[in-house]
Order: sequence, then structure tokens, then C-alpha cells
Amino acid sequence: MSLTDPLGDMLTRIRNGQRAKKDSVVSPASKLRAHVLDVLQREGYIRGYSEETIGQHLGLRIELKYFEGAPAIQHVARVSKPGRRVYSGSQELPVIRNGLGITIVSTPKGVLSDAEARAQNVGGEILAEVF
Repeated sequence: MSLTDPLGDMLTRIRNGQRAKKDSVVSPASKLRAHVLDVLQREGYIRGYSEETIGQHLGLRIELKYFEGAPAIQHVARVSKPGRRVYSGSQELPVIRNGLGITIVSTPKGVLSDAEARAQNVGGEILAEVF
């Protein structure tokens, strides 16, 4: 099966898993997905992730995080999509919920949160917003 938006698929699996109160969800592995999960883990939105073999392919088991029964991720949405790419300079990166949320940005220096991208003065493609 071919996916047009693999990153969007992973974010949807996380969203659905948290709505169903799952401890973890599994998504096919890729470097971009792993880097996005690194950002989510650094910012405290997931407990962690690990690589595991699913059949003949590698997968990522994502450990979801809850706080007092409520999901740590209230909202996760894909911003730049295959049909409409969205780019931003370092000074024009959007602020989500007055700084309480993050924007995940793919930059020449790797996948970073909006605060890290501003600190390093780099812009790039806005992958997703999370709060």
C-alpha cells in the first residue's frame, strides 16, 4: 500500500491512539518520522519510541503520554501537506497558543521545534503544529 503522506499517517495514528487511551501505537519507520518523534520527546509530548520489527519491515512503537488521565497532546495537525507546502523564515515562524504549543520545522540543520529554529536562526518547511 502506498501512502501519499507518511508523516500525516503517523500523526493520525498518534491522535487516534490517544483518543482510544492506548499506551502505545505502532507506525512504519522512516528517518523523518524518527526525527519528528525526537522533537516530540524532547518537548515532552510523548514518553519515547523504539524501533521494532513488524513482519519484514521496521516499525516505530510510540509510547503515548497522559497527564491525570488526559492526553499530553491536545491537538496535532499537519501544516505542510503534499498538495500545499508551507515554508517560513526563522522570524516568521508561527507561535502556537502564545508559546504553549510547538511547531515542528524541517530545516537545513535537521528537524527542530520552532523555539530551536529561532535560536539557531534557521527557517524551513513547517511540518506540523502540536499543543
